[in-house]
Amino acid sequence: MTYFSNLRKAQIQLVCIFVSVFYFSDAQAQYYNPAFGKNGTLLKTSLHDIIKGHNVGTYADLWTYFQSSDKKGSNTVWDIYSDIPGGTPPYTYTYTADQCGTYNSEGDCYNREHTWPNTYFGGNIYPMYSDLQHIFPTDGWVNNKRGSLPYGIVNTTTWTSDNGSKTGTSSTYPSSSFDVFEPIDSFKGDLARAFFYMSTRYEGEDAGWTNWEMANGAQLTNEAVNLLLTWHHNDPVSQKELNRNEAVYLIQNNRNPFIDYPIFADCIWGTGDCTSLHVSDKLLASMLTVYPNPCSNTLHIQVPEQIHIHEIQISNLTGQIIWQQNTSSLQIETSALTNGIYVINLHTNQGIVHKLFSKQ
Repeated sequence: MTYFSNLRKAQIQLVCIFVSVFYFSDAQAQYYNPAFGKNGTLLKTSLHDIIKGHNVGTYADLWTYFQSSDKKGSNTVWDIYSDIPGGTPPYTYTYTADQCGTYNSEGDCYNREHTWPNTYFGGNIYPMYSDLQHIFPTDGWVNNKRGSLPYGIVNTTTWTSDNGSKTGTSSTYPSSSFDVFEPIDSFKGDLARAFFYMSTRYEGEDAGWTNWEMANGAQLTNEAVNLLLTWHHNDPVSQKELNRNEAVYLIQNNRNPFIDYPIFADCIWGTGDCTSLHVSDKLLASMLTVYPNPCSNTLHIQVPEQIHIHEIQISNLTGQIIWQQNTSSLQIETSALTNGIYVINLHTNQGIVHKLFSKQ
């Protein structure tokens, strides 16, 4: 693919992270067709035009929406302020039964967290007030502790939640007269992509929005961009986000572009180049699947009959090829790999496909 080879020389690490764009069907690729081939403000405006005008529910509807958008399993709420991926969360909530109400301490109930605080877009103003793309179910007490604090990196901690989220002083922004809220690493990317969505969805629709540390109106500040791009790169799109994006699309009829195409964020706010990104590249990538992901000892490749693989490479996130073989095998032994994130490069008769996978 041309766009990958062009980026590789200057941005190999970003490209390796962003190859998570393989999660696509034909319909999803067509959804973004007007945005392909653009960068910067042109790309952002094009994405805005694609995702604007979504179906708007009420604030009360969010309780019901959460049951499909943030269901962890067994009727359990997926709370990003209490969950510990790969570990045991300190508490869990059941839909409806544990809905706030009042709360007196952490673990009492879950409520509706505007990751972009509603005070900065005018309060109970629609459609932002009920836009599910930036509203998550979270513990009421932790939500209150976050309040309207900007997200940032805590230098000196003043309070810590049971899952490790924290508030405290920070040097993320020029003023040090206020605290910030720092979520755990596993959800920093989720929140970064929610902010990228908000800045794009409400571009030009932010009259009356309040300026704050993270944004002027809907335009992200330089400090926020630096923070959020770092979080976006270090915490790539998870299956949780993919599933949530699909669920929100069924409800609102719009998507978060930065979950579907993570490279869009760098093509708008960073140094990425999307000018060579085309539907055909994404359709090819959508036809190949690697599983299980994460894998343990074996990675399987699923391809349709018309596509033939003739070479496979595995590289690390610095672009170094650590395994290479001329093969048509659809089963790769990964037991020798150390735990971490890798890129598998599949050379096919129709082009090269790059997919991200993790070894555990």
